Amino acid sequence: MDFAAIMKQVNDFVWGPVMLCFLVGTGIFLTVRLKFKPWLNLPYAVKMILNKKDNTEGDVTPFQSLMIALSATVGTGNIVGVATAMVLGGPGALVWMWISAAFGLSTKYGESVLAVKYRETNERGEMAGGPMYAMKNGIGGVAGRVLAFLFAVFAVCASFGIGNMTQANSIAAAFNSSFGVDPALIGSILVILSMVILFKGVRSIGAVSSVVVPAMAAFYVVMALIVIVVNAGNLPAGIGEIFRMAFAPEAVAGGVGGSIIASMLTAMRWGVARGVFSNEAGLGSAPIAAAAAKTDHASRQGYVNMTGTFFDTMIICVLTGLVIASSGMLGTIDPETGKAVSGAQMTILAFSSVFGEHARVIVSTSLALFAFSTILGWEYYGEKALEYLVSNHDILVAYRVIFSFITYIGATQTLDLVWDFSDTANGLMAIPNLICLLWLSKDIASECFDYEDRVVVREKQGEKVDLSAEG
Repeated sequence: MDFAAIMKQVNDFVWGPVMLCFLVGTGIFLTVRLKFKPWLNLPYAVKMILNKKDNTEGDVTPFQSLMIALSATVGTGNIVGVATAMVLGGPGALVWMWISAAFGLSTKYGESVLAVKYRETNERGEMAGGPMYAMKNGIGGVAGRVLAFLFAVFAVCASFGIGNMTQANSIAAAFNSSFGVDPALIGSILVILSMVILFKGVRSIGAVSSVVVPAMAAFYVVMALIVIVVNAGNLPAGIGEIFRMAFAPEAVAGGVGGSIIASMLTAMRWGVARGVFSNEAGLGSAPIAAAAAKTDHASRQGYVNMTGTFFDTMIICVLTGLVIASSGMLGTIDPETGKAVSGAQMTILAFSSVFGEHARVIVSTSLALFAFSTILGWEYYGEKALEYLVSNHDILVAYRVIFSFITYIGATQTLDLVWDFSDTANGLMAIPNLICLLWLSKDIASECFDYEDRVVVREKQGEKVDLSAEG
């Protein structure tokens, strides 16, 4: 058996039923332990996004912290992942994607709370936090240090793969197919853009993300809504098919050129897997951004960053799913391969039901913007993970240089093996992170209920509360 085959088997195991149950199970446990507060306080959390806490410790505003996290989260999974899930798992996968995201709210909240609670200030006066610091300072001892080391190593590996090369490859492929641009040119542009932004540090990443992420998300949402409105006549049947196949022992969904057969278990597997892949709840990456936020309470930023899962999966992914479901294109067979159209091509086909030939440009542009923002966000994750392992500033600068130039390799090379390796590293991050969440669930609950009593109740009554001013 060659190395590629071994990596595929390892990847299948890492993202198999056991891991998915672990991820969702942790979310269910935290939701119950927190007495459903993340669900009940979701409207409150959304209202808090634009709050500024300039008089508190931190590197960026709560909004910028969320945008850094969303820049890494909103990516190819929102376009490619949803389409893949609905083809391989049937339309019902969309329901399970939504269900996993609902419990993922609590997971994202919990890991962000721990990131702020156990963060440190590095020698340059910047915040350093994330699961590795929660493991080191919260769990402590040999167990905490081992878990922290493993998480940081996997995070650095994932930053070069899924956070960089695979994203650059998606950008190059999108512009090459839609506009005929040479991948080498795209790779060169990515190197320059990455270096310009990344060498200015986290504040630059936060500033760029706070503009790019809302703009690209708004553009994609508007385009998706246009398709859904135009195809509104097909929407009731499409939604009915989604829910029918989500819970049916086995069902058939028909498109214009073929059909998709899937069971409830298949829909569940692909929906949960792609949902987690898209919103990253439980993987431990987003809390690294949360730790940089200016905030007066760990729970406040926990709620802010929790909304990332809501926006990513419950809005953007669901809209992609509804576009596909209402288009009537699901199940279309590619005449060249004889297989059902999937991935980005499925999404392009769905958008083409309204925009015709312009659909390729719309989807490709969205994909490119999503992917580039992911590169920026993941550089920050990787750098902070590396900073935990090696505090030497020169090495961190070298990481930024190498990371920037790696985008060129990603844009110009075939990456099947790299994808499997980085996908595995991404999944392996979740194991120590989930152990940490369960281990420190008492701390999460304590912060949650303390904040509920001291802040949430008062702010819901119209009072402005600043715990840093109250001392």
